[in-house]
Amino acid sequence: MATAADTPTPQRLSAIHASFDRLRESTDPDALASTAAELEGQMQAPGFWDDSDAAAKVSAQHARTTRKLKAFQELASDVDDLDGLVELAEEDEEMATELIEQLGSIEDRLAALEEERLFSGPYDAGDALVTVNAGAGGTDAQDWAEMVLRMMMRWAESRGFKVELLEASAGEEAGIKSATFRAAGENAYGLFNAEQGVHRLVRISPFDAQSRRQTAFAGVEVAPVIEDTGDVEIDSDDLQIDTYRASGAGGQHVNKTDSAVRITHRPSGIVVQCQNERSQSANKDTAMKMLRAKLLERYERERQEEIAKERGETLDVNFGSQIRSYVLHPYTMVKDHRTDREMGDAQRVLDGDLDGFVREYLLKAAG
Repeated sequence: MATAADTPTPQRLSAIHASFDRLRESTDPDALASTAAELEGQMQAPGFWDDSDAAAKVSAQHARTTRKLKAFQELASDVDDLDGLVELAEEDEEMATELIEQLGSIEDRLAALEEERLFSGPYDAGDALVTVNAGAGGTDAQDWAEMVLRMMMRWAESRGFKVELLEASAGEEAGIKSATFRAAGENAYGLFNAEQGVHRLVRISPFDAQSRRQTAFAGVEVAPVIEDTGDVEIDSDDLQIDTYRASGAGGQHVNKTDSAVRITHRPSGIVVQCQNERSQSANKDTAMKMLRAKLLERYERERQEEIAKERGETLDVNFGSQIRSYVLHPYTMVKDHRTDREMGDAQRVLDGDLDGFVREYLLKAAG
């Protein structure tokens, strides 16, 4: 039942209308409709599916454009209906309850569509390869790396992404040394890019006999998944390919065959590995895709740094820098050092509630 405290204030309604007006300007629904129509025309052309790869890209773009247009149109209709709903709610308690629910729904959808406009990079809309590495801190760091991996994967699942663990190297006593998973879904790379950097944990160590407070670090690397292998050329002479027996998650062949593959790219020092596929050749194919993705991310980062240098700017790419601290003792607090956003419920964050931190960072990065 709606109460007096739930009654929408004029300021709340005004904020919704102002946010929607800004969204309308940045979205340009007429341009979206035109793009959707153009793509649909391409899909109906004779021979469209002759090139399956090109057709799949056009089809995916059409689906994204159509979904975004539909979401905007439905939101526009609901915003237009608000004033009438407010009048009805003043006389009907049931309508007042419906109004409160509608306001929350509109605000959530506004935030989601405003978030989408922040993804302007060439790979932002695609899938992401996320690698978590244990940093300084011994067993505590390896345990912390596993906690970060869980947090990232749970966040991905809460966003509706398909999550596939590609590789996990177990720690000596606990946790992991490293792990890589693929998050598949719209804007996965754009979102996970905000999590790239060093994550710091402060807690009473469960591995210290004297129960002392310890600090541990875990690094998160994010690369875009690219299907067009022509984007990155790799000389086979630059590769060292090793096979080994998988340990940990990896399917029915774990600990039975040397099906896991590790590839080292000598010029860059980048190492990738995959053990979740059923055959050595499949693991090698996946590992090569991972390598291309990480090389592409490095090239793009170096290009942005060079552009910034030419402009006389200092580019904060948040790679290898400490982006967030998670304090579990003597108090609980998670703080993002890039935006100063804080949350006292650390367990909620560790369970995958990262939306607020990511959105605030993306808004700040967009200027």
